[in-house]
Amino acid sequence: MNVLLLGSGGREHALAWKIAASPLLTKLYASPGNPGIGGVAELVKLDMSDHSTVAAFCQEKKIDLVVVGPEGPLVAGIADDLRAWGIRVFGPSKAAARLEGSKGFTKDLCAKFNIPTAAYGRFGDLASARAHVEKTGAPIVIKADGLAAGKGVTIAMTLEEALAALEACFEGAFGAAGAEVVVEEYLTGEEASFFCLCDGTTALPFGTAQDHKRVGDGDTGPNTGGMGAYSPAPVMTAEMTERTMREIVEPTMRGMTNIGSPFAGILFAGLMITDQGPKLIEYNTRFGDPECQVLMMRLKDDLLVLLNAAVDGQLAHMSARWSGEAALTVVMAARGYPGTPEKGSVIRGLEQAEGEGAEIFHAGTAINGGALVANGGRVLNVTATGATVAEAQKKAYAAVDRIDWPQGFFRHDIGWRAIEREKAGAK
Repeated sequence: MNVLLLGSGGREHALAWKIAASPLLTKLYASPGNPGIGGVAELVKLDMSDHSTVAAFCQEKKIDLVVVGPEGPLVAGIADDLRAWGIRVFGPSKAAARLEGSKGFTKDLCAKFNIPTAAYGRFGDLASARAHVEKTGAPIVIKADGLAAGKGVTIAMTLEEALAALEACFEGAFGAAGAEVVVEEYLTGEEASFFCLCDGTTALPFGTAQDHKRVGDGDTGPNTGGMGAYSPAPVMTAEMTERTMREIVEPTMRGMTNIGSPFAGILFAGLMITDQGPKLIEYNTRFGDPECQVLMMRLKDDLLVLLNAAVDGQLAHMSARWSGEAALTVVMAARGYPGTPEKGSVIRGLEQAEGEGAEIFHAGTAINGGALVANGGRVLNVTATGATVAEAQKKAYAAVDRIDWPQGFFRHDIGWRAIEREKAGAK
């Protein structure tokens, strides 16, 4: 098979790494890719916003499957346009991608189909949103309705924080994404990421993970796109997984079909495991980043076979097998992230780091004058496996220590919650 992978981050490098291992693969192209992806795929320059150009490339190169990594092109309808050209695509339609593209859409879907989630309100102007927040009080959650690159959510612990977040949204901090806001009840519990491979009818459970959103050790500082992750998430027991499927995922699949927008692709449920059970925080309609990296390390099956089954509506006949080992990834970010990152600093020592038994997925790198340099906020994902989360953590940080990049930083406590559980269980 000839495959085109769209995207350039750590998620896409992990997908490329796994797809490249498939015996079904003839040729893998990636656009725009990054230097790491270039090690397993031929990089091509395509404008993802110009769907006809992408389609023409697919026809020229006889592409059998397009895998769309990031959410932006999906929300813009690239899957629909490529399918109209007769090209097979792994990824939801524009209508189905509203599950990520509009938080308000998802909350309304939850309300209509009795899917457990936080109480909410939708507001299109500052005055009404402010009145609601002042009446409700803090803690409270403020979300820009649209896509905001993982930065449109504020977990406000004080009324002042909440009002400042509202003002930021309506004053254009997130562009069109903040023209409407969703204000949510603050939920307490433990967060988890739950993934399902979907074909429009069937949802196949596809792994669990736990992300670390805050930039600093001890879960401090502002939210980021994710500073690290591990898989599996211990809080997602067999019972919790069954409840999540029955109470959240399956009603969502039925609901989307009911409204004429069946969901096919990867459904990523961000969950809060509360005293009452799982509640939906939000949906993403693509693999998480950096959760994808740990999932790909643990997946024992051929990813390309599973993606084809999803595209062809054959998931009812499939299963996914996972390694019994844990996987953990540490994000190395450029100074300034999650604000304005410093770009251009030279990175050395990746071969030595890989010698520690880690896989290094490139997230924001470039080649400049023959040297590998930082070219984004999140730059590298140092990923390792082990019999326990503690062992995977030890290997990952040993590899991080071999990387020579003074301008980079990382959290030192990825996996802390699971490791505390392991220690408690050993007593």
